[in-house]
Amino acid sequence: MAENKIFAGPKVRRVRNTLGLTQTAMAEALSISPSYLNLIERNQRPLTVQLLLRLASVFKVDLEDLQGETSGSVRQLREVFADPLLAGELPGDLELVEVADAAPNVASGILKLYRAYREQASRLSDLADLLSREGHATSLAEARLPMDEVREKFERRPNYFDGIDVAAERFHQALAPGDDLAGSLKAWLKREHGVVVRLLPVHAMPALRRRFDRHSMRLFLSERLSLHDQLREIAMEAVQIALGEEIMADLERLALSGNEARRIARFELARYAAHALMMPYEAFFTAAQRARFDIDVLRARFAVSYEQAASRLTMLQRPGRASVPFFLLEVDNAGNRMRRAGAQGFPQARFGGQCPKLNIHAAFAQPGQVLVDLVEMADGAAFLTVSRTLEGPQAAFDERVRRTALLVGCDAALAAETVYGESVGRHGPVLAGTACRLCERQGCLARAEPPVTRPLGLDEMVAGLSLFDFQ
Repeated sequence: MAENKIFAGPKVRRVRNTLGLTQTAMAEALSISPSYLNLIERNQRPLTVQLLLRLASVFKVDLEDLQGETSGSVRQLREVFADPLLAGELPGDLELVEVADAAPNVASGILKLYRAYREQASRLSDLADLLSREGHATSLAEARLPMDEVREKFERRPNYFDGIDVAAERFHQALAPGDDLAGSLKAWLKREHGVVVRLLPVHAMPALRRRFDRHSMRLFLSERLSLHDQLREIAMEAVQIALGEEIMADLERLALSGNEARRIARFELARYAAHALMMPYEAFFTAAQRARFDIDVLRARFAVSYEQAASRLTMLQRPGRASVPFFLLEVDNAGNRMRRAGAQGFPQARFGGQCPKLNIHAAFAQPGQVLVDLVEMADGAAFLTVSRTLEGPQAAFDERVRRTALLVGCDAALAAETVYGESVGRHGPVLAGTACRLCERQGCLARAEPPVTRPLGLDEMVAGLSLFDFQ
C-alpha cells in the first residue's frame, strides 16, 4: 500500500522559529542539508519517517502536531468567508488551507473575531427589538441575504393582498369547480394553455416537488406530495398564468432591492394566490365565522391541509370584512424559524415567538395533537396560542420524516370568539417572554441565554434555578 506523504513545512518552520534556530543549525542537528530543509519548509519535499523520528528525538516535537489535519480550521474559515459580508472575498480552498496550515494563530484569531462579530450583531439585533418594543425607532442592521429581506417585508406588513385576493375569487367563480378544484384546474390548464399535469414516482424526480417542462408543456408533480399539496402546486401554476398582472403589481409595491429577492417574493405571492384560489375569501370568511375558527373543521370543509387552512386564517383582512387578526409561526424541531406572518404583521415586538415555553416546541412530543395555551408576556400582554405538528412530503423507509410545528395565535382578548378559547380557563397562563435575550423573568427553568439588559449575577456562594443568574 502506498505510503501517505506528509507535507508539514510551515509546522517545521514554526518549530525552528520557536527554538530560535537558523536553517543551517536545524539542518545540521537533523543530519540533512540546509537546501533540503528549505525545500521541506516550502512544502516542496515531504517529511520521511526517518526525519519525523529524528525531529521527535532531537527537538522533542509531538508527531501528532506534525501529522494533524487542518480540516477543522479550514471548515470553520470556509463558514466565515461564506458570510454575506465577505461573500465577495471568498478565497479558494487552497488559500484557506495555506492560512490554516502556515499561520494557525492567525486563523484562530480570524475565527475569534468572527465569533465576536456575530455575537455583537446578535446583541444589536436584540437591543433593536427591545428599543422598537418601547417605541424607539432604530436603524441597526446587519448583512442580509435576499431571503432575509423578503421575510422582513412579509413579516412586517399585513398578510393580505387585496388585488390578488379579489382576482383569485373571480377566477374561482369562472372555473365553477364544484367539489373538484384539482380536476377543474387540470382541465383549464390543458384547454387554455396546453399544459398537462403528470404525477411522477420518486425515482424519476427524487429531489423536486414539481417541475414545469416548457418544451413538452407538462407540469410534473412528485408522488411524495399529499393530495392537498398537489392541489396547491397545480393552483400555483395556474395563478401565475391567470393572475400574473396582479402578482406583478403587488411585487412592485414591495420595493425589493435585487432580482433574487424579487424571485423569492414572486414565489411567495404565488403561494398566497394559490391559497386564495383554493379558499375563496367570502366563502372562507363566512365558514370561519360559523366554525368559530376551528382549523380542523375548515380544512375538512375546503378539502385542504391543516397548514393551508391555518395560513388562510391570517389573510382575512379585507376592508369591511375583516376577521380576528391571527398570526402564525412555523419552526422545525431544532427551533429554526421557517416562516412568520400575521393579519396585521407578525407581532415581533409584543410576542416575539422565541420563548422555549411556547407550546409550539412541546408539540413535537405529541405529533398530530392540537395544544392550546394562554400565554402572558412580561409586560402583561396575553395571547391565545394553538400549536400542532405538520408532516412534510412522504418519506421513504430509510429517510427521516420532515416534521415542523405551526403556532397560530391571536390577542387573548379575542379568544372567546374562537372555539379554542373555551379550553384556556382550565389552567393558569404560561408566563413567557419575547426571547431569552430580552426577558427579565427571574428563576426561569427554560432560560437558554442571559438577558442583554442585565449584568450577570455570578456568585460562587449562590446558584439560582436558571442557568444564567442575573442582577
